[in-house]
Amino acid sequence: MARHNLLGKRGEMLAARYLLGQGLAILEYNWRSGHKEVDLIAKERDVYVFVEVKTRRNENYGDVREAVTDRKMQNIITAAEAYVESHDIDAEIRFDVVTVVPDGDSYSIEHIRDAFYPEIE
Repeated sequence: MARHNLLGKRGEMLAARYLLGQGLAILEYNWRSGHKEVDLIAKERDVYVFVEVKTRRNENYGDVREAVTDRKMQNIITAAEAYVESHDIDAEIRFDVVTVVPDGDSYSIEHIRDAFYPEIE
């Protein structure tokens, strides 16, 4: 596996551990609908949370939140819609972003709740 893929997997593991510590239950890792993927699907009380994890080697790559492009958001929303439909979910949903950046021997983790919203048609 390429080095950047290993970093991404490590970031997802750290994000999941962080979310578990915040009281969320992790339901799915890397859930796919066709070519679209959600890194983590969690549940916080009665709310289903679709999480995009962004991991960078350091802050030199810019703000990791900027890496969640409009296209990426739309792909996550489409995958979330497929998950909701396939699991017959009738509950509130939310889209979060968790950023993971190495900070010396540890990692800096930022959890952005309600990071984006689906467009209403």
